[in-house]
Amino acid sequence: MKRSLFIVPISILVHLSLINGVLFWFSPETYLMPGSVLVYNASWLMAAYALNYYPTARKERFFTNIHKPLQLYVLFGLAYFAWFSLADLPKGDTGRQLGILGLLFGLLLVYRVVFYAARSKYREEGGNAVNVVVIGRDRNLKKIRKVFDEPDLGYRYLGYFDNAHSPSPTYLGKVEECFAYMRKHDVHEIFCMASRLSQPQLFNLIAYADNNLTKLKIIPDNKEIFTRAMTIELYENIPVLNLRELPLDRPYAQALKRSFDVVFSALVIVFILSWLSPLIAILMQINAPGPVFFKQKRHGVNKRVFWCYKFRSMITTADADRRMMTKNDDRVTRLGRVLRRTSIDELPQFFNVFLGDMSVVGPRPHMELHTEQYQSSVDKYLVRHFVKPGITGLAQIRGYRGEIMEQADIVNRTRLDIFYVEKWSLWLDVKIIIKTILNAVRGEEKAY
Repeated sequence: MKRSLFIVPISILVHLSLINGVLFWFSPETYLMPGSVLVYNASWLMAAYALNYYPTARKERFFTNIHKPLQLYVLFGLAYFAWFSLADLPKGDTGRQLGILGLLFGLLLVYRVVFYAARSKYREEGGNAVNVVVIGRDRNLKKIRKVFDEPDLGYRYLGYFDNAHSPSPTYLGKVEECFAYMRKHDVHEIFCMASRLSQPQLFNLIAYADNNLTKLKIIPDNKEIFTRAMTIELYENIPVLNLRELPLDRPYAQALKRSFDVVFSALVIVFILSWLSPLIAILMQINAPGPVFFKQKRHGVNKRVFWCYKFRSMITTADADRRMMTKNDDRVTRLGRVLRRTSIDELPQFFNVFLGDMSVVGPRPHMELHTEQYQSSVDKYLVRHFVKPGITGLAQIRGYRGEIMEQADIVNRTRLDIFYVEKWSLWLDVKIIIKTILNAVRGEEKAY
């Protein structure tokens, strides 16, 4: 196997060359200022390190982790413009600087396309191949074979060993016969079905792998537990599986999401709410005099209670904390129907986002009464409270917003919320925001 020792250094060199070349060519007056070169290169490398951008898995394809380069571009762009605000540099035209960054990111994406296309072609022709065998046969073998059979991934599947004889052409013999075979055929990786081996056999495989520069990968037999993403932590040298490792548990991810929330909410507050709030206040006093804002206690991250703000869309009643909004609700004012149909009533929650109680995207916060009700009737409901609640979320753009009419509504909403919590990325947030805006423009059936 020809190991890809130079892929990462070459990629770093190409990326830094593009960054320095584009910025020097199109903005030499700022590129040559003292400190600029250091800031540009250090910002890229530190952001790439925080995102674990360069170590690429063999099975990774162009779209596998497409959120990573997009997150990297966002972080670098923020650092790029922060440098102009902190340093005594000529500001120039903002549009021109955005154009330069757009060109740079376009070239970086072109390199990514060329890189993955060239690597796939090279592997399809037999380069960078990895010889693999499987020890033990169970229900997972057929699934994992699909990975080995993808030519662009570069796996060369030699066959499997199992104590139960099989007429299959890929059957290589009993487990104890595997060692001689692997030495003879230069096996690089061993995939071991844990359910088919005894403890002594497993120890022998570990010893063989450690003494023959071979990677051993163990496939556990408990599908219900081990199909989720996990991490291993050491407690006094005792390995402990963490079954609930979430993307937003990582400090850099928290910082990235919080930075996005602060910038996005600040823009909405300054450019939209600053003039919209007084306008709605005037219309509200004409239509249904009373408070402009409505606040209600909701459960946030870790079930922490906070005040959630909205533009008031109903008449003031005493049962607001107990009674959920329904279609044709007689409490809604004429202005309130417009606000709710367009989701404008939710905009004050950007103050919650700016203050840190909420995020732009996340599971929608529920009233305290409903949280207590759902956590006892919906499996894994509280998983959604591992992250901050959002103004919009994956469940909302999939149609599960507003009134909960039957148990299936809250079950499906929770399922989508958990998917979001477990699969979060900044790119997913951006897609949800775009879809939310499109839905608001088109109008939604349950927006009442």
